[in-house]
Amino acid sequence: MSKKMSLSYYFPVFLIVVATATSACLDGLGVGKGLRFSGSSPFRIALFADLHYGENAWDDWGPKQDVKSDRVLSNVLDNETPDFVIYLGDVITANNLPIPNASMYWVQAISPTRIRGIPWATLFGNHDDAQFKWPLEWFSIAGIPEVHCPPESSFAGEKDCSFRGTTRIELMKMEILKNPLSHSQIGPTELWPAVSNYILQISSSKDPESPSVFLYFLDSGGGSYPEVISYAQIKWFQEQSQAINPNLQVPELIFWHIPSHAYKKVAPCRKSSIKSPCVGSINMEEVDSQEAEWGIMDALLNRSSVKAVFVGHNHGLDWCCPYEKLWLCFARHSGYGGYGTWPRGSRILEMTEDPFSLNSWISMEDGSKHSYVKLSS
Repeated sequence: MSKKMSLSYYFPVFLIVVATATSACLDGLGVGKGLRFSGSSPFRIALFADLHYGENAWDDWGPKQDVKSDRVLSNVLDNETPDFVIYLGDVITANNLPIPNASMYWVQAISPTRIRGIPWATLFGNHDDAQFKWPLEWFSIAGIPEVHCPPESSFAGEKDCSFRGTTRIELMKMEILKNPLSHSQIGPTELWPAVSNYILQISSSKDPESPSVFLYFLDSGGGSYPEVISYAQIKWFQEQSQAINPNLQVPELIFWHIPSHAYKKVAPCRKSSIKSPCVGSINMEEVDSQEAEWGIMDALLNRSSVKAVFVGHNHGLDWCCPYEKLWLCFARHSGYGGYGTWPRGSRILEMTEDPFSLNSWISMEDGSKHSYVKLSS
């Protein structure tokens, strides 16, 4: 059959330093302690959500969007100079990647952060390991593109690597093993298929062993399994948080991808203006929440140390709203992949150590900033 398209992928060449990962790093044991307040300035985090690298990888449109996403990341990183970056899910659009080369797009997504020497962490969204979705037009006269496996593939032949995708475990192992600046972890095996479940500590400027803030990462599912934070994950959070912060003295921030049902309770009416006490700039769709909820919000509300939850997923929302004792915040659609034509940007978090405070704003691709909000003081 004559082929009019060829499914090949071309990427810039990046230097990757290979590090030896400890078993604790790969198994998600313990709390990551590589982050620290400087003592002289606030600690700043940039959130990049819904980058969707690799979308429509077989045509002209897809690669052009990835170049634009590179520009967003570079502009925000240069304008904000964060101390840390969190990739808040849907880093790639795996359902558009018919061969197991998702790691190449993953590398492209983290590279603007890595080449600037900024540490980062990632968590999974519903598209990162989604099953490949066959484009209907491939069954027209044009036919299915010829598949070319990536040269880095460990598979023996093209037949072995065609239309298989890349799993959560494979993506996370690749990132951890090849990137010393990555603080990501493969979470406890008893929580699988949820993988990105782990805790990072931002240590005191006075004592590297003393925690000043805890960051909790939870895998909210989707893609290869239902969009949900499981009961097992909730029990893990309760046990871990009680063990490391029993007196609730250390502030805690929570990160996952798909909003919980609580976001629907506080959401402004769709397409209405965002009014106080909520703060934001776009409110163009309804909250698309997890498929089920098994008590995660109750677990968070039982801890006065939890200050805010941060999610992505909804590209047309960027607000923060109070929910009882804490704040529920969306990030900002950062990538040019995915739906929506709203301007791209990033949610920025800025913390001071003593006394603790947490402020946030949206930093745009064009350098403008807006939607300043105080989340804790």
